[in-house]
Amino acid sequence: MRWVIQRVLEADVRVNQQLVGQIGQGLLILCGIEENDTERDADWLIKKTIQMRIFSDAEDKMNLSVLDVKGSILFISQFTLHALTAKGNRPSFIRAANPDFARKLYTYSLSKLKETLAENIQSGAFGADMKINSRLDGPVTIIVDSKSRE
Repeated sequence: MRWVIQRVLEADVRVNQQLVGQIGQGLLILCGIEENDTERDADWLIKKTIQMRIFSDAEDKMNLSVLDVKGSILFISQFTLHALTAKGNRPSFIRAANPDFARKLYTYSLSKLKETLAENIQSGAFGADMKINSRLDGPVTIIVDSKSRE
C-alpha cells in the first residue's frame, strides 16, 4: 500500500462537478493499493500518518502531527500510484489491485481514519473521475509505502 501525503492549507474534491469532500488545514492523502496489501498495511500507514510530525510548531519546526493541529484529512483512492514505467511510454497498472479488492481495503482504511479523527475525515468517490484542488503548504509531500517502511 502506498500513500502520497501532502500538507495542505485547504483541499477539495469534485465528482461530476459536485463537491464531495472539502477540508481546511490538514493532509491530502492519495492511496494506492496492490493485490498483496492487507489490513495490517493499512493499520501501519494510518498510525504512521496521524503521528507524523510535519506541521510547524511555534518555532517554525516540523514538530506537530495532524492530531496536534486538529487538522483534517482528505482521503482519495489513486490506483496510478503503482504504475510501472520501465518499458515503453505507456504506464502499466498491473500491480494495482483489482477494483473489488481495492475498494474493500480503501473502505477499511477510511473507516479506521474516521475512528481516529471522526468528523475531520473527508473522501473522494472510489473509482470515480475526480477533480482535486489543493493549496499545498510548504510544500510538504511525503511518500510512504507499507512494504518498504522507510
